[in-house]
Amino acid sequence: MSKLRFVNSLLISTAICFFLPSIAARGGHSDYIHPGDGNSSFHGTARNLFAQEETRPSLELTRGYMTNDDLEKAMKDFTKRCSKISRLYSIGKSVNGFPLWVIEISDRPGEIEAEPAFKYIGNVHGDEPVGRELLLRLANWICDNYNKDPLAQMIVENVHLHIMPSLNPDGFSIRKRNNANNVDLNRDFPDQFFSFNEDLSLRQPETMAVMTWLRDIRFTASATLHGGALVANFPWDGTEDKRKYYYACPDDETFRFLARIYSKSHRNMSLSKEFEEGITNGASWYPIYGGMQDWNYIHGGCFELTLEISDNKWPRASELPTIWDYNRKSMLNLVASLVKTGVHGRIFSLDQGKPLPGLVVVKGINYTVKAHQRYADYHRLLAPGQKYEVTASSPGYKSKTTTVWLGENAVTADFILIPETSSRGNLLRSSCDCSCKSCGQPLLTQFFTETNNGITITLFVVVVFLCFLLQRRVRFNLWKQRQSSRRSITV
Repeated sequence: MSKLRFVNSLLISTAICFFLPSIAARGGHSDYIHPGDGNSSFHGTARNLFAQEETRPSLELTRGYMTNDDLEKAMKDFTKRCSKISRLYSIGKSVNGFPLWVIEISDRPGEIEAEPAFKYIGNVHGDEPVGRELLLRLANWICDNYNKDPLAQMIVENVHLHIMPSLNPDGFSIRKRNNANNVDLNRDFPDQFFSFNEDLSLRQPETMAVMTWLRDIRFTASATLHGGALVANFPWDGTEDKRKYYYACPDDETFRFLARIYSKSHRNMSLSKEFEEGITNGASWYPIYGGMQDWNYIHGGCFELTLEISDNKWPRASELPTIWDYNRKSMLNLVASLVKTGVHGRIFSLDQGKPLPGLVVVKGINYTVKAHQRYADYHRLLAPGQKYEVTASSPGYKSKTTTVWLGENAVTADFILIPETSSRGNLLRSSCDCSCKSCGQPLLTQFFTETNNGITITLFVVVVFLCFLLQRRVRFNLWKQRQSSRRSITV
C-alpha cells in the first residue's frame, strides 16, 4: 500500500475515532456467551475498534468453514447444478485479486425484466463469516425447493435475487475485520454528512465494485449480513452533529416495516431485551459514517438493511445449521416482500403506447423512485395499512396522480401519461418534412378536415379500436408480476 493510501486510512480511522469514542461494526458488539461452552465461539467487540488491537479468532475455530477456494468451487458447482435458474458472475476483484463472485437466481437469469431485484451481501467484515455460509445455504435451499415450495417459486419467478457471499475474501483469509489494505469496507463509502471519503483515487477496490454494481443493476432492496449482535438495523446510520439519537430517513416507516419482517420471522430476534422488536435505527444504536447502508438508499435507490444475524461473530461451524434454521424464514420473507407489498407498475406514453422512463413520488415522503430506462417499471416499497398519493411524471408529459390504499397485499398502478400541450393548447408534435400548408397542424385534425364523412367515421372507429388495444396492452404487460391477490389499477 502506498504511503499516501496508508496515511489516508490512518487519518480516516483517527477522524472516525474522534467522532465516535465507542464505535462498533454494523456487525460488531456482543456480550453474549453461547450456552454450554463459554469458549465455544469468538466473542468480538468492535465498539473500541480503533482504541485497541483487534483480536483474531483461532485457526481451530475456522475449521468447518469454507475457505475462499472452497466457496468459489461451491458457487461454480451450484450454478452447474441449478443452471436453469441461476448464473455466476463477478463484479470485480479484491485487493489481493480474488474475484467477488455473485450468484443470480431467477427464472430468466442474466436478462432484464420488469421485475424488482434484491441483493444479499455477506462477509463485509473478514472476521464475520456466518453470512457467507448462510447465503450459500439460501441459494441451495431455493434450488432444491423452487418446484415444490410456493415461497421459493414466488422468488424465482418474480424477483432477480443476487447473492454475494463474500465482499471481503482477503479479510476472511487472515481472520481480520478489514480488507488487505486494513480499511473497514463499511466505512469506505461516500457519506452524506462528512466528506472524508470523497477521494475516488483512495476508494477500496471492493467498495468501487459495489458502487459500479449498483450503476449496472437497479436494485429495489438489499441487506448485508453481519455478526456480533442480533438485530435488524435501518437508516440513518449517522447524524449531522455526530451525536447518538434516533435519526429518521424519509422512508422511516417503510424501513421499520422491512426490519420487522426480518425480526418477526426470526426464531428469537424480535424477543431481544436490548432492541425493541429486534430492530433499531442505526444512529440510535451508535452512529457510523461512510457506511454502505445509507449510501445505497441515497445514491443507489436501494432500500438496504444491515442485519446482525448472530450474537457471536465467529461461532463454531457446528452451530451453523442452527443459525441457518433461525434465519432461513427471515431471509426468504425479506426477499418475497418485494412482491407481496408496496406499489408496483409501469409508465406508458398515450401517444405511442411505449414504456416511458419517468419518476415516481409519494406525497409526504421526500424520496424519488426512478422507473427503469427500458421497461419503465417501478417498484415503490411502502409500509402497509395506509393511503398513499402516488404521482408519476416524465419530461414532456403531464404528470398523473392516483390514490391507493395499501393493505396486506401489493398494488399494481400503471400510469398512461399524456403529452404536454403547447402555449396554443395543441398537442406537442413531432417535426415533419413536408411542404403542405397544413403540415403544422396535428395529424388527426388535418385528416378530419381533408376527408369526407365516410372516411372520417371509419378513421374514428379505427382510433377507438387502437385505444382499446392500447389499454389491453398496458393492463396485461405486467401479468407475470401480478399475484392473484394483488389489486391492479390503470391511471
